[in-house]
Amino acid sequence: MITRIARTAGFSGLLAALLLTLLQSFWVAPLILQAETYENAAPAEQHEHTTDAAQGHAHDAQAWSPEDGWQRVLSTTGGNLVVAVGFALILAALYSLREPGRIGAGALWGLGGFAVFCLAPTLGLPPELPGTAAADLVQRQTWWVGTAAATAAGLALLVFARHWALKLLGALLLLVPHLIGAPQPEVHESLAPQALQTQFEIASWLTNAVFWVALGVLSAWLYRRHQPGR
Repeated sequence: MITRIARTAGFSGLLAALLLTLLQSFWVAPLILQAETYENAAPAEQHEHTTDAAQGHAHDAQAWSPEDGWQRVLSTTGGNLVVAVGFALILAALYSLREPGRIGAGALWGLGGFAVFCLAPTLGLPPELPGTAAADLVQRQTWWVGTAAATAAGLALLVFARHWALKLLGALLLLVPHLIGAPQPEVHESLAPQALQTQFEIASWLTNAVFWVALGVLSAWLYRRHQPGR
């Protein structure tokens, strides 16, 4: 079983990570590069924030960052691979508890993963372009983790619970993080135009949706293919 889970996660994570990198290179990365031109062109005095508002937007002059071109693509691919294999391990472990009856069921698991790890958290903390003020990092991370956990539990109750009271609890869990609200900066500021921010959010959501559906389908196919006796 461990070998089956590892093989499923390794191969499906690799393929999904390559697909995500390809989509990001042609759609998301150009928007980030465009936003960086606004950030680099901003006068120094315009780029200063108040102490509280700048906590999530501090810069380190000595920090290394990949150069445009192969370094950035390679760095993005490596990060995507680690994340994709980790998510694939979660899906494969869930398959061991409830094996997908068909490959199409993997797409539903993938959409569930998209809702848990992308859609629900970004409803309160949308993807940010360079040059965007943000709230305290620890507060954002805490809210993100709590939202993902509540969404996962809520969806599980809605889909698998049989009693109506448990399904109602699941629906409430989906709403609680958004009723609490995500932490926000005291001053909302972005150097990039709002239209560019909107394009970036849509591109991030769609690329992640494609990634999760592909990861779900690939992992379900590989998990079924590696059944004992096949």
